[in-house]
Amino acid sequence: MEGKVCRMSEQQRWTTAEIPDQTGRVHVVTGATSGLGLATARALARAGGHVVLAVRDPEKGRRTVADLTAEEPGARLEVRRLDLADLDSVHAFADGLRADHARVDVLVNNAGVMAPPRTLSAQGHEVQFAANHLGHFALTGRLLDRLAAGSDPRVVTVSSVNHRQGRLRWDDLSGERGYRPMAFYNQSKFANAVFGRELHRRLDAAGSPVRSLLAHPGYTRTNLQFNGPVRLYRVLFGHLGGPLFAQPADRGALPQLHAATAPEVRGGDFIGPDGPGELRGAPTRVRLSPAAADEETGRRLWELSERLTGVRYELPVF
Repeated sequence: MEGKVCRMSEQQRWTTAEIPDQTGRVHVVTGATSGLGLATARALARAGGHVVLAVRDPEKGRRTVADLTAEEPGARLEVRRLDLADLDSVHAFADGLRADHARVDVLVNNAGVMAPPRTLSAQGHEVQFAANHLGHFALTGRLLDRLAAGSDPRVVTVSSVNHRQGRLRWDDLSGERGYRPMAFYNQSKFANAVFGRELHRRLDAAGSPVRSLLAHPGYTRTNLQFNGPVRLYRVLFGHLGGPLFAQPADRGALPQLHAATAPEVRGGDFIGPDGPGELRGAPTRVRLSPAAADEETGRRLWELSERLTGVRYELPVF
């Protein structure tokens, strides 16, 4: 993504109408009961895909399935419990999915936690780093062989335009010495970007059929702005800024849907909105920050993530 950004013309502005037929394809979408995840699950189901809703609250997931089925009779949907902040839950989810599905065609690493008060996960990690990055790292690794068995298999990791403001606090990842909610959110989104790029590098070097792609939704109105952030952020960006400037979730989900389904995307592509500041608009290829594309940072985060999760990818590295 260090090369020239490709912009789409007005005649080429991509919408869900362009999604190819997904019949027979298995999609796993994390955080699929609201916001971007719900919009993604709905679009994939409408295109004929079998969608696994990986959700923290199964009852809410079942209500979501009922709503989607009412909209799209015959939709192929299933609900499975997944708490990405708890690595035990990640392993249980992966074991159950592996038992029931011989392949997975698309994994959308969508779920996220945004700017809560400092909280530690079940394994003692700062909860945003745990849920947004470590959980998805472990999940992807546990499902990699099922993805390799899929047709045109893809991993889509959802980062943020905020990744450009993030950095990894190698000596204080949990915020023990100092914690600012949005700074640690930005750290987790930076980690998503680094992971997606490093996964692409390793898959490509290994000759794997699996493609790793990144996407970000720009400035999108979702529950994250209302349920997670500290009060000032909630007021400024949720209640005030959201209605004025943010795009709805069905438009914010277009970059990750494009990455998950468009035939022309390439491994390593980063898809985001084409408008000013990448805040809204139709999906297009955008640039990853140089810091997130740095190979040494990618190697270091990868090794740390393997150590913290206990998940090792069976991929040769060249």
